[in-house]
Parts: sequence; C-alpha cells; structure tokens
Amino acid sequence: MSLITFEESRPMDFIGLGRLCIDLNANEIHRPMEETRTFTKYVGGSPANITIAVARLGKASGFIGRVSDDQHGRFITKYLEDRGIDTSNVITDKSGTVTGLAFTEIKSPTDCSILMYRDNVADLKLEPADIREEYIKNAKAIMISGTALAASPSREAVFKAVELARKHRVVVFFDIDYRPYSWSSREETGIYCALVAEKSDVILGGREEFDLLEAPYGPLQKDDQATADRWFAHHAKIVLVKHGGDGSVAFTKDGQSFTGTTFPANVVKTFGAGDSFAGAFIYGLMNGWDISRSQQFGAASASIVVSSHSCSDAMPTAEEIQAVIDKHTSR
Repeated sequence: MSLITFEESRPMDFIGLGRLCIDLNANEIHRPMEETRTFTKYVGGSPANITIAVARLGKASGFIGRVSDDQHGRFITKYLEDRGIDTSNVITDKSGTVTGLAFTEIKSPTDCSILMYRDNVADLKLEPADIREEYIKNAKAIMISGTALAASPSREAVFKAVELARKHRVVVFFDIDYRPYSWSSREETGIYCALVAEKSDVILGGREEFDLLEAPYGPLQKDDQATADRWFAHHAKIVLVKHGGDGSVAFTKDGQSFTGTTFPANVVKTFGAGDSFAGAFIYGLMNGWDISRSQQFGAASASIVVSSHSCSDAMPTAEEIQAVIDKHTSR
C-alpha cells in the first residue's frame, strides 16, 4: 500500500501557492554584480518554479497567489498561462504593491548569490478570502511554500488553505523555502513553519532549514532520522532532507530511508536545483513511483537546470530527464 494516496478522480493534479516574482539573472557571469550590466528576465519564486516544473512534466497544474497590477504582474500571469497553468486563482493586487525582484550574481559555478527586493510585494498580500474551498477540493495535491508564511495576511491564507486541503483529503506538500530577507527573526520562521509542517504529508527542506523548525523548542539534534521522526509524530508520511551536492535522504513513516544520487552537470549556477528536484520528485510520487526512482528523477532534473542560465525556462520534460538517467546509468 502506498504511503501517499492521491484522489485520482480530481480534475486538477497540483496547485502551487505563494511567491510569484521576477528573476533577473546576470548575463555577464564569472564577475561580481557590481560589474554586471545586463540581466535576462525570467519568472521566479520557488513555488512558481516547482509548479512550472510539474506542469512541464505533464500534470494539470494551477496556482494560488497575487501579482502586482503592472507590467511585471502581467508578464508573470501570461507566462503561466502560456505553459498551461491555470491562473483563475492568481489575483491582481490593486493596493499599489510591486513584484518581488531577485537579481542573481554568478561569480563561478559554486559562488552564486541573490540580491532580493521584497518590500511591499504583492505575493504577501494574499488574503484568506482569496482561498476558495471549491478550487482546493478539486485538486489531488497542493504545495505550500514557507515564504508565504513570512507576513500577514498571506500567513493566514496559508493556514486556511492547509485546513481546507486536509478537510478534502488533498495531499499537502511543504517546501520550507527559508529566505531570511522575508522574516523578522529566525525564531518566528521556526514557529510558523513548524505549524504548517505538523499538518503536511510530505516535507522537503535542507538540513539547516529543518534546524530552524526545531530551534525554538530545544537543543538542535542535527540528526536527519530524529528530524523525520519528529514530523512522523504528526501527519507526515515522507520527510526529505536535501544535502545540496551530496544528494538527499528521504525517510518514510514505515521506517525506511533512501539515499538519493546525483548526476554530473556542467554547472552554470547553483540556484534552481532544489526547485527542479522538488518538481520532478513530486511528479514521481504522483505517478505512484517508489521513493528511490522519484529521487533519481529529481536529481537528474536538477542536473539539467543547474547547467542552464535560467530556472523556470529550463525546467525539463520527462523525456529529457530520462535521457540523463539513461546516459549515466548505462555507463
């Protein structure tokens, strides 16, 4: 019996919720941002990237969020629509907000950073009234981004969405997605993210992100199994701890653990790996694959995206991912 059960009769496979923003990736790579003159614009934001990845793999996807009432907001909405993602629950915010901007610096394949502009952003204006029960109950799964918990009213909107998902047996994925510039303190991050983690079926995060969720409540154990056991005491069925270039370890409530692999890549930049991994991993689970195969699919997807200049534009098809797996496992 599968640990995760998706309601197969639902018309929508997957809903993303949270941050919709713009990535401005440096064109002049291998130099500091001070010396960079031109950037290429892409749709960004971790939940947006994951939803784009899932849609690219063929799943019927939608999004719940707010965009600014300007050129950037219209660019994001059209981008999603052009990729077959339902935007009926992407709301244009009329309160004078702006779109979050992420300027990327690519000094080397391993030395990358992001300069964020997050003041008065539209995505954090998502309101509880924006969360429609009918929309959520018609989905198999919803993915919550931790960044959406960073401020009200978005925080309350997330809690409503999670409660409705649990009410209607919608599988809840939670990507911790810690971005320090969005929060007032690390303790605040841990408290609110832990509240959502308690109600989630699948939790994904890096080792440091899981430490954040444990820090307000006692000494850190920094132990992946102990971390998984903590969330298994609530609703979690799968806890996946990402270790960057060292792969990932997935723990299941029935006591198993699976160490994921990595694939060689001609790395351009490091960001985007986690989002592409998550999208392909979720796709595997939704197809009924075992954990190991889903991890492998995620790792191969990540190797493609880190080899590309963009994140959202580079999300691969299932055929492209399988080609990477076949190439390296046949050797």
